[in-house]
Amino acid sequence: MKEALFYEKMEENRVRCGLCRFRCVIRDGARGICAVRENREGILYSLVYGKVCAEHIDPIEKKPLFHFMPGSTSYSIATVGCNFHCHHCQNYTISQVAPSAPVQGPEQTPHQIVQKALGGGCASISYTYTEPTIFFEFACDTARLAREAGLRNIFVTNGYICREPLEAIAPFLDAANIDLKAFSEEFYRDNVHARLSEVLDSIIEYRRQGIWIEITTLLIPGMNDSDEELKALASFIVSNLGADTPWHVSQFHPTYKLTDIRSTPVETLRRARDIGRTAGLHYVYEGNIPGKGGENTTCPTCSSLLIGRFGFLIDRNRIRNGTCPDCGAAIAGVGM
Repeated sequence: MKEALFYEKMEENRVRCGLCRFRCVIRDGARGICAVRENREGILYSLVYGKVCAEHIDPIEKKPLFHFMPGSTSYSIATVGCNFHCHHCQNYTISQVAPSAPVQGPEQTPHQIVQKALGGGCASISYTYTEPTIFFEFACDTARLAREAGLRNIFVTNGYICREPLEAIAPFLDAANIDLKAFSEEFYRDNVHARLSEVLDSIIEYRRQGIWIEITTLLIPGMNDSDEELKALASFIVSNLGADTPWHVSQFHPTYKLTDIRSTPVETLRRARDIGRTAGLHYVYEGNIPGKGGENTTCPTCSSLLIGRFGFLIDRNRIRNGTCPDCGAAIAGVGM
């Protein structure tokens, strides 16, 4: 165990956690909504520090990040637990922890993770699979060492971190893919048990901190895929993050508590992509449908094909020094 960061002590040995936007008030002997931060006699502890339950070398495109060091690999790690309880979580076996369950995972140090990333030829470390906010202390210590070793750091996140922790890790955090699950408070309340407004505030804070952002929305038939909602979501990205912010609209497949809903039709992804482009977004991608053409990067000025993709694989990359070789237009991103 490790004493948690970002909490305040209260009367009767209670504590208030200030890590994520739920700001849990936790009584002595209890855990927060994430189930991995526990109050013991007025001291809040992280139960997952160094307890890595998943680690893989992934293509950066799997995050998905299409405009951040394309073609590179990222050492990806997670601990158990999450502060969201999404009905459609694809990693629910490690994200959803019973409030009093033992916390599992072989213990590792930040130094070991950095050495594994370097040994695997990775250009970055991704804190992913579950929610990196809930293993913040371990992620932050690892990110500091990674930066010293010349590695980049990436959060794949639900965007529910408080401002103070984000400010603390921002100097070491290079990119984030933020899951904007829908654009209605009703969806977030009923299917995530969180608030859309808090996610939007957090996304804007990521941008204010100068972190490269890409947005992902998993389109669930009949739940978050109406034209009205998609137009509002795309407009938010353009107005608050900029037209160069990539938006990934991904295909849903039945899982966890949403097994009675069909997979998203390809036509829905095409419609969402058209809506995003009409709203002014330069880069909109279709996810989870490899080989359909919606994963390719084209020049927003002359429409030339720049990066051809099949799933997580790149079969061509024509970008040179961050520009289109045909018209010279700048292509947004990092390491393009």
